[in-house]
Amino acid sequence: MVRLNKIYTRTGDGGDTHLSDGSRCAKSSPRFAAIGAVDELNSALGLTVRVVLDAALRDDLSRIQNELFDLGADLSHPGPDEEKDSPPLRIVLQQVKNLELDIDRMNQQLSPLRSFVLPGGTEAGARLHFARAVCRRAEREALLIPKEQWVNPCALAYLNRLSDYLFVAARYVNASGDDEVLWQPGASRGSKGQSAC
Repeated sequence: MVRLNKIYTRTGDGGDTHLSDGSRCAKSSPRFAAIGAVDELNSALGLTVRVVLDAALRDDLSRIQNELFDLGADLSHPGPDEEKDSPPLRIVLQQVKNLELDIDRMNQQLSPLRSFVLPGGTEAGARLHFARAVCRRAEREALLIPKEQWVNPCALAYLNRLSDYLFVAARYVNASGDDEVLWQPGASRGSKGQSAC
């Protein structure tokens, strides 16, 4: 059980902070950029859950919020783990596979894509699209970590699959009200005879 008696410690005032293995790391490092983006994603999902009407989807999103804390713990503990007496909390393949099962279940109820989808639609759909964009950034940040340190491959796969999940979830909630917004390439360009810039 986590117990926090004091919120501020002053130990990070110089721009670095502790990782969960006790080592220190710059707050500007790729690892902390990824941890911060995962935290931002979790906050975006916290706002999203408030407006999702589908109870099963709300439950899934709440599970994912908990898994994002697992992911943050994973990213905050450099590996590899072979020499550790008590292995740290890591994202595992089953958590990635669960996202795939969720994607397949929702996708079965959706019509095939006819165009790219604009982020919007219902409030829940728009918030899911926003969370998807944050998730993509978290993945990009996490992909920079292996250039400096080890990172759990399942953590990277989880972020990649989660962005797919959030895209399908946005389509799923928008389809229930037929509110999906499709891209119309060049719709506002005007007549063909306009001169170039």
